[in-house]
This record gives sequence, structure tokens and C-alpha cells, in this order.
Amino acid sequence: MKNISSILKILKLPLFYLSEIWRLLRRYPIISVVLIILLFFTGIFADLISPHDPIKQNLRSRNAPGYLWDKQWYAENPKAPKYLLGGDHMGRDVLSRTIHGARLSLITGGTALVTGITIGTTLALIAGYFGGHVDEIILRFLDVWYALPFLLIAMVAVIIFGSSFALVVILLALVAWSATVRNVRAEVLTLRERDYVLYSRIAGASNFRIIMTHIFPGVINTVVVIASLRVGSLILSEASLSFLGAGIPSPTPAWGLMISEGRAYVDSAWWSTVVPGVSIMLLIISLSFFGDWLRDRLDPRLTQLD
Repeated sequence: MKNISSILKILKLPLFYLSEIWRLLRRYPIISVVLIILLFFTGIFADLISPHDPIKQNLRSRNAPGYLWDKQWYAENPKAPKYLLGGDHMGRDVLSRTIHGARLSLITGGTALVTGITIGTTLALIAGYFGGHVDEIILRFLDVWYALPFLLIAMVAVIIFGSSFALVVILLALVAWSATVRNVRAEVLTLRERDYVLYSRIAGASNFRIIMTHIFPGVINTVVVIASLRVGSLILSEASLSFLGAGIPSPTPAWGLMISEGRAYVDSAWWSTVVPGVSIMLLIISLSFFGDWLRDRLDPRLTQLD
């Protein structure tokens, strides 16, 4: 019994810290935030972090294994550059391409998100505030847009205009705007009946002033939550377009393009697809968890008790 009690006393302090760590992990998305910060840091300083040129080819390292798990291969091929996570089918460094792919995901996802959210919020404010025929036209246009096959539109656009970075951003912005309209419009329908809005109308305030001063601040929380939840799906959409050949053109390092190019070598060079695939998975999961936490914190109806 004395031995058991002494062991419990020794374990009591570590167990207390473990419980506190677990409580913090449940209350705050620490792991998600760390991964998101790591993504931003990697994307911003990609040129300084990447050990090799992401576009430069070296046929000596074609489908070369990673130096971390197969040092023997590099001992037998001393002239081949050392790639920590291996080389792809063109002899390019998978790690460097993955790092630069993070920058590309940030630029495309961020630009498309800001553009789409701005368009969607503007249409939602107009539809919810004015109502009537204006509201009906915007909602019917939204229904028509939902009925259109996005991938088919993307493929046709690539055939007509050719694949480019600008086209990908435009396509992703078209995806982003639709998710904002209905949710923000519902908030506007509630806010426009508030007393302070009615008093502003009686005082002679213009519609633009009422929308920007009294209604828009009330929907900012909803817009922020939608943006945090949509950025992950936009990055996934960009990867899907690149995988299908309708996204970022080669040889630009993009995660979806890397998976598409490496799928023919999965049996002999699995790292060409696994490394960018895991990067996409971790990013989407982190953004989803962070968006759920942000929604719970900003919406009092979803506030969770500790």
C-alpha cells in the first residue's frame, strides 16, 4: 500500500498537467492554429526555407527516394542532390515544391476568398435590406448558379481561355460568393426590423448609410465565420482543379498538380503524391477545426460550456 500511495503521489503532478493540457486543447484550437501559422510562415518565406529550386529538373534524381528513409540510395548515387522527401518523375525536389505549393494555396485561396466574400456580402445586404423584387431576382440567380455544374464550367473555361493563375482565382471566387448570400441575408432580414434602423429611416438617413452604419456591423461575425469555414474548401477546390488539369499550369508547384503528376508513379515513388496529399489533409482539417471554434465563440447560441 505504501508503494502504491507513493507512486500515486509521484504521478499526481504530471496527471494534473496532462488534464490541464487536455482542457486547453479542448477549449482552444491550439494544434490547428499552430499548423495554420506554420502554413503562413512557410508560404511567406518559401524562398528562404526551400532547400532546392522547385522547378529545376535533375534526371539523376528522377523518382529518387527520400534521404530520410533511404540513405543507401544516395550513397550509391553520390552525384544526385540530396532530397529529404525524395524527387518526382522529373527529378524535382518534392519538399521544395510542397513548400512553394503552400504559398500558392495562400495566394489563390486568400484572393478568391476576399473577392467572393465581398461579392456575396454585398448581394446579401442588398437582397435582405430592399426585399421585394430585388430579393427575388438575387435568390433566383443564386438558385440557377447552384444548379450549374461547377467542374463542367471550369473545364469549358480552361478550353476557351487556357489554364492560368487569374482564371483559377476567378473560378474560386465564383465558388466563394454563393455560400455567403443566404446566411448573411437571413441576418439582414432580422436586423432591418430593429428599432434603431426604423429610427434612422424616420430621421432621413439614406439607404446606403443605414446599410453601412447599422446593418453591416451586425453581420460581420457571420461573414468572418463563413470566411473561416470556406477558405479550406477553396484550397481543396484549387487542388481539385489542378488535379483535373483545369488549375495552375505546370511546372508551377501546386499541391493538386503534384498529386496529378505523381499518380502514375504511386507504386514506385509514393512520396510524390503522399507528401502534397498529407499537406492538403492537414491544412483542411486545421482550417475546419478553427472555423468550428470561431463559430462557437462568435455565436452566443452555440457557446459551449467548459
